[in-house]
Amino acid sequence: MNAELRAAFLASAYGRAGERLHLTPAGPGVSPDWAAAGQRWAILTAWNPGAQPTSAELNRARQAQLAAEAQAWAPLPGWNGEGAWREDTLILRGVPLPEAVRLGRRFGQAAVVWGVGRRAALVWLDGPVLTQRRWLTREPARDGR
Repeated sequence: MNAELRAAFLASAYGRAGERLHLTPAGPGVSPDWAAAGQRWAILTAWNPGAQPTSAELNRARQAQLAAEAQAWAPLPGWNGEGAWREDTLILRGVPLPEAVRLGRRFGQAAVVWGVGRRAALVWLDGPVLTQRRWLTREPARDGR
């Protein structure tokens, strides 16, 4: 994984309107409104595969395909990032990690965010699956670790 991409993922905000969350190494974190204690969840997108800018039309079409494939996980709409790198996402509830990895890879993503309750992991998909364990907070991490 390249350092610039890693920093961008770790600095990004995730979630839904009214509940923008960040990944931080310090716990205990907060529970998102979409996950009960102990409930698995994932944040996935089909936008900009391979971290390469893609047309809005193609991004929307790919996101609709992801939504169709993810119906079993009661998807909620959300978004990652801000500005030019804002990407529509789906928050999948109850999804196991292997399925989140499969969907992320299927749609060409460099990483997905997967968690249980307030615990989160940035799961890198470009090569062997690599996880960076984190907590969800309402404040961004100050040092990007």
